[in-house]
This record gives sequence, C-alpha cells and structure tokens, in this order.
Amino acid sequence: MNPSIESGPLPPAEGAQPDASSGQRCGLVAIVGKPNVGKSTLLNALVGQKISITSRKAQTTRHRITGMRTRGATQFVFVDTPGFQTLHANALNRSLNKTVVGAVSDVDLILFVVEAGSFTGADERVLKLLGTGIPTVLIANKLDNVARRSELAPWLQEMQGRHAFAEFVPMSAKNPKDIERLFGICEKYLPEQAWWYSEDELTDRSEQFLASELVREKLFRLTGDELPYTSTVVIDKFEEEPPAKKGQKRLLRIAATIVVERDSHKAMVIGDKGERIKRIGTETRQELEKLADAKVFIELWVKVRSGWADDEARVRSFGYE
Repeated sequence: MNPSIESGPLPPAEGAQPDASSGQRCGLVAIVGKPNVGKSTLLNALVGQKISITSRKAQTTRHRITGMRTRGATQFVFVDTPGFQTLHANALNRSLNKTVVGAVSDVDLILFVVEAGSFTGADERVLKLLGTGIPTVLIANKLDNVARRSELAPWLQEMQGRHAFAEFVPMSAKNPKDIERLFGICEKYLPEQAWWYSEDELTDRSEQFLASELVREKLFRLTGDELPYTSTVVIDKFEEEPPAKKGQKRLLRIAATIVVERDSHKAMVIGDKGERIKRIGTETRQELEKLADAKVFIELWVKVRSGWADDEARVRSFGYE
C-alpha cells in the first residue's frame, strides 16, 4: 500500500482505543522526538498558549512540561519532553534522557515528532525507546519546508516499516487547521474517564517555573550559538504582592541567577556595558507580564559554576530530576 500525503489511519497498534463514545474522556499524550524538531512549538499550539519555551538552540526544553486543553467532553493532557540526547553523556543529559524514558512509559498515546521527509540516526535512537504497547502517531512536522509533497509518499512507506505507527500525520505545528485535525486524531485514543484538571487549567507548572524558563529562552535567543546549552537559570526570589488598589494588577518580584561555566560566558551574557543582560530582563518581563497578567519586577545576576553539568548533586540542586 502506498500511503497518501494526507494523514490517515494505519492498522491500530496494540492497546489503541479507536472508538469514542459519550461521556468524558481524559488521557496522557507524550510528545517525543530528537532535539529541535518542533515539540515545544507543537505543545504551545495544542494548549493554545505559550507554556514551553522555544529557540533554535538544541535542547531548549529540559523538563517534563504538562499542558492541558479541554475541548467538549475530552481533556487532553500533553507532556512535552526534552529532546533525547546522545552527543554528551554528562550528568545533565543523563537526567534529561531519564525524563524522556519516564514520560513514554505510562501514557495513553505517543506523538513521535520528526521533520517531514527526514529520518536521522538521532530520530532512530528516540524511536527505539518506544515500545509496541502504546499507540504511536507519526507526526511529520515542518511540512511547510517540503518543496514537493509527492516525495513524501515513499518516505511514509519507509517509515511504516520502521515502526507499527497507529497513524501518520504530515503537518505544520504553525498551521491552525493541522492542529485542529490533530485533536480529532488524538481524541479517539484517550480512555473514557473523569477529567483530572479543571476546564480552564493550562499547565501544572508554576509561574516561578515559567519565569525561569522565559529567562533561559531569552538568554539563548540573544546569545545565539555562542553560549553553550549547559547554561541554566535559578530563581532566587519569587514574591507575589496583591494589588495596591482596586483595578490594579498584582506585582511579581523576581530575582534570578543565570549560571554559566566560564568567565568568558559571563561577559558574553552581560554584554557591552550590561546591555545584553538588560535586554534579557526586559524581554522576560514584557512576556511574563502578558502571560501572568501581572506587573513584574525582575533582577538578573550571572554566576560562574564550572563543570556543573557533570556534577550529579549540582544538577539536582538546580531542579533537574
């Protein structure tokens, strides 16, 4: 059988539950793939709001981030995971890979994200983590980068031979119609059970966590490839003050430390006359004010901690599992 370029069903994988019926549905959907294939962009689109940071730098996502979306009688609980790392076997990457393996072991559905028309050794290593007991949908992302859609047919045929995918979905995470279609595909694999969260909840992560992630996103975006991905952010203070007057917004007071591994990296983050770190703080404040609907005051510092990514204890102290 030659698969078409449109999404379509393959024979259901073991454990799939394709028949929807009345009553509430709720289930876990893991989003997995190698670094930089668009997993966080996909999660944000599915949730309808930014809860996972994005950048061109590989390994931007470092934590298991849960995002919820309730539509009709169905509550989707999406789990974004770090990209599975194989290049460096340090303590940080071992922690990240443990997060990936844990996320795919107890879910109702897996979205395996690859770039449409591509399958690399890094993709293959992630695919090997996936068993056959949980239905897996192949997400051929970044379809807008494929010049000739007809060339995807033989690639999809090849992908069918690599794994018993329940379905295949060529799409772009930036296309609202593709996201709408994906909801319909995911829904039928979720079990009938009561919702786990209230209808308006979007994530199980705190505003403090979001603040640290936004600082890290701006850090990576404003330093490009110059700064090693091992740089991280630690929140030293997070205080909330109620509105001083009726009609005013609450105030968030935040102090955060950007941790780098070398003095040269510290100078890079601070920038000429402090301009870069000032811009990191400004962009973080502006975005957090929108997301948290609050007034934000943020202070940033930079500290050097050489070799922290190879230190198991320090990796844990910085909030990695």
